[in-house]
Amino acid sequence: MHAIKYIDLGIKDFRETWELQQSIHQKLTEMKAGKSSYDTRPHLFIVEHPHVYTLGKSGKEDNLLINPDYLKALGATYYKTDRGGDITYHGPGQIVGYPIIDLNTLGIGVKQYIITLEQVIIDTLLEFDIPAEHLEGAAGVWLEISKPNRSRKICAMGVRVSRGITMHGFALNVSTDLSYFNHINPCGFSGKAVTSMEKELGYKPRMNDVKEKLLGHFRRLFGCSLI
Repeated sequence: MHAIKYIDLGIKDFRETWELQQSIHQKLTEMKAGKSSYDTRPHLFIVEHPHVYTLGKSGKEDNLLINPDYLKALGATYYKTDRGGDITYHGPGQIVGYPIIDLNTLGIGVKQYIITLEQVIIDTLLEFDIPAEHLEGAAGVWLEISKPNRSRKICAMGVRVSRGITMHGFALNVSTDLSYFNHINPCGFSGKAVTSMEKELGYKPRMNDVKEKLLGHFRRLFGCSLI
């Protein structure tokens, strides 16, 4: 069983967390290439970010629907990143997960990795009686995809894989202020709704309860231990 170092960062700035990911990714890459004898474990960071919009490398800047002055008035920041996907929002009440893992050690490719990561969220939501699904051609986790006028996203997904090692990950809306999504075309989709566990349940679930169930499904589906 593969051991992954798990760290809950609490509330942490996006750029600081991105730099932390890059540092671990570089160490794992150097170790994999035989350029470092330092034994670095794969990591899973769980974090909440202050209000921030992030754009994927293939995203379109005009999917951010507000100007810099309004962005500042919202108390939000904006970053262009090196992950896949388009634009998304991170903020308080959202569980963001950043696995930094060598896919070769798991024996899976990028597509299977993303599907498995989505399944972690789907199985977590089912624990709260929220039925969720994969949506073909659109990364992330969705509700009621068979009803186009009602389908809505509850978890965004955007990853980067370099030298077989992952970065970035998922963002699950637990009790997120969904009004911040009004200022973007989430993940590049105009007219698509966004939801949260709180909105679906009618009450605010405890973050620690959601994290505990999420970590359990992560361990099971990836066949790993978290230390």
